[in-house]
Amino acid sequence: MKPHELMNELQYGESIEVECKKASNSLPKSVWETYSSFANTNGGTIYLGVDESKNNHFEIVGVDCPEKIIKDFWDTISSDKVSSNILLEKDVRKECIDGKSVVIIHVPRADYKHRPVYINGNPMKGTYKRNYEGDYHCTESEIKSFFRDASDEGNDGTLLSSYTMEDIDGDTLQMYRNAFEVHNPNHVWNSLDNKNFLRSLGGYAVNRGTKEEGLTLAGLLMFGKGLSIRERLENFRFDFLDMTNLIGDRRWSDRLTYDGTWENNIYNFIKIVLPKLVSDLKRPFVLEGFQRKDDTEVHASIREAMMNSIIHCDYHQAGILKIIKKDNEFIFSNPGRLKISIEEIYEGGNSVARNPKIQTMLRMIGYGENIGSGFPMILKTWKAENWRKPELLENENLSCVELHLHMISLLPQEITEYLSQIFKEDYFLLNAEEQMILSITYMDKEITNEKIQLLLNTHVVEVGKYLSDLVKKEMLVVNQNGRWTTYSINEKYGVSLISSLESDEDLNKTDREILEYLKNNKKITSKDVIKVTNISSISGANKALKRLFDKNLLKKTRIKNSVFYEIKEC
Repeated sequence: MKPHELMNELQYGESIEVECKKASNSLPKSVWETYSSFANTNGGTIYLGVDESKNNHFEIVGVDCPEKIIKDFWDTISSDKVSSNILLEKDVRKECIDGKSVVIIHVPRADYKHRPVYINGNPMKGTYKRNYEGDYHCTESEIKSFFRDASDEGNDGTLLSSYTMEDIDGDTLQMYRNAFEVHNPNHVWNSLDNKNFLRSLGGYAVNRGTKEEGLTLAGLLMFGKGLSIRERLENFRFDFLDMTNLIGDRRWSDRLTYDGTWENNIYNFIKIVLPKLVSDLKRPFVLEGFQRKDDTEVHASIREAMMNSIIHCDYHQAGILKIIKKDNEFIFSNPGRLKISIEEIYEGGNSVARNPKIQTMLRMIGYGENIGSGFPMILKTWKAENWRKPELLENENLSCVELHLHMISLLPQEITEYLSQIFKEDYFLLNAEEQMILSITYMDKEITNEKIQLLLNTHVVEVGKYLSDLVKKEMLVVNQNGRWTTYSINEKYGVSLISSLESDEDLNKTDREILEYLKNNKKITSKDVIKVTNISSISGANKALKRLFDKNLLKKTRIKNSVFYEIKEC
């Protein structure tokens, strides 16, 4: 590996997936916490022999005994130090860069069957995950979720003690049975009584050992009375918001949530919400045989997105299964993390349902594509419509998944016109990828490297270069919060306020360094001043900021106990 290749990976890569450690002559103990966190999140790379300063500056310092460090690593990972070794030999290697040895350890995302990956033989104290602040201990709820998801049997087949046919809403079950008979007119289950019909579907179970019988979680959720469901899952609920055609300050034009007017089970939620979702979608006149075909690929994709949200939801977890309809977008959100990676889902063919019995119930009446084909169908439909690529996002902090389906192109004409007004002729000097990045940023208010990777199907390093170039051109503004970096449109492009300030002869070197920092950052604190100047104390940093404040160049803002400074606009 050449020096510039490593520096590109470090500088332009996602910081959440990169960990640098000095490790001069021994394997750092903290490497195992990072190993666990990468394995339990989305994977990442550990660089031993690279020092990272507080302002994200990387220095190759090298390690003295790379072979010994690598041997110690393999010896330890093969012991009972970690619960599972998910690495191959190729994942650990030595690179010589500028005469210095760097040990590189690539940790993939662990298969759901191997999670949680924990250390020191104690899952409750040794399980870590990764966020933009670094490695953190998983909560008990997160750890239990890992163990539930590790089972191939799913989460919805549990026999619920003391939940009987009395907890089933008869009207809901009969409505489903009618749909089942229409879809499967000659099926043998049509002649069964309700309890045996449910048992055949996986909604009712009998423990052969204890003879205990009752509803499964799938049966209760799909057909249960609302009160029975809320008693079992008191911190879970359904929510639908129609935010189209809003007038004045109204937050929604229609909403369905628990209000006592409907039995809030899954099947009722589907039957009420699905027609609302597709009610105003265009239906071209298409004949199939001698009958009009009303179901388009877009209708089918919206339906598939809703079914995916339902069958992959973690109902054991506190949260909301929420669907939002906007003028040009649908949002499907459900509690629970992804069992497989986003990359695998986009490729298709690897779907692992968290609730396979609910999935079967839906498929038996025509809801849901074959295993692994649903999401690729959505992608294909959106591509055919020339709409923005569907965005599947995993929120680690909130432990939920969101699918955004935008019914708008990546480069709408009105947005292109707006951006060209801001950036003038400079906009047309950009390449297609840079123009799309600006368009996405404008539509979403702010963007991340990860989102651009997804939408443009481009490697993290390439995206990092695009973003860095747009920042250097002052078209994007960096919003830094620790390791978490977002980017937004520089609405004041061409209005070089800072440049005019820097031309002031009364400014000293420290003043100019502070203003240089504010070129790419909206605010600065005394700690930031220490990072970017030669000042070494908080008191000195405060004096430097006060000097610019007294010159009426900066304004001071306080939020709770935090104080920061921003450029004072003319």
